[in-house]
Amino acid sequence: MRRFYGELLGMHETPPHGGRALHFLAGAQRIDLVPTAHPSDGGVAGAAHLAFEVSDLPQLRWRLLSDNCQLIENQALPGYLRFYVKDPAGNQLEFLEPDYEQEISP
Repeated sequence: MRRFYGELLGMHETPPHGGRALHFLAGAQRIDLVPTAHPSDGGVAGAAHLAFEVSDLPQLRWRLLSDNCQLIENQALPGYLRFYVKDPAGNQLEFLEPDYEQEISP
């Protein structure tokens, strides 16, 4: 988890606050990763997940694919480029970036 969030996603890890949780900064937000006895059920794209708006989505896509992460890219969203990926614990994450070249229909 530390490698995935820290190295691949480029999030900054913050000092521990006790317990076994990992804490990362995503912009002004803190992501707390807390071990549980009931891991994710491996849901499908569109299920409960965290979404991150990023800059340079192609670079992030390249880093994840280079690390053999499986991306889910079949969910179009008008005005955005996006994909989903699961972290090592099975949590679904969405990454998106505005695509100013797309025409959005009214």
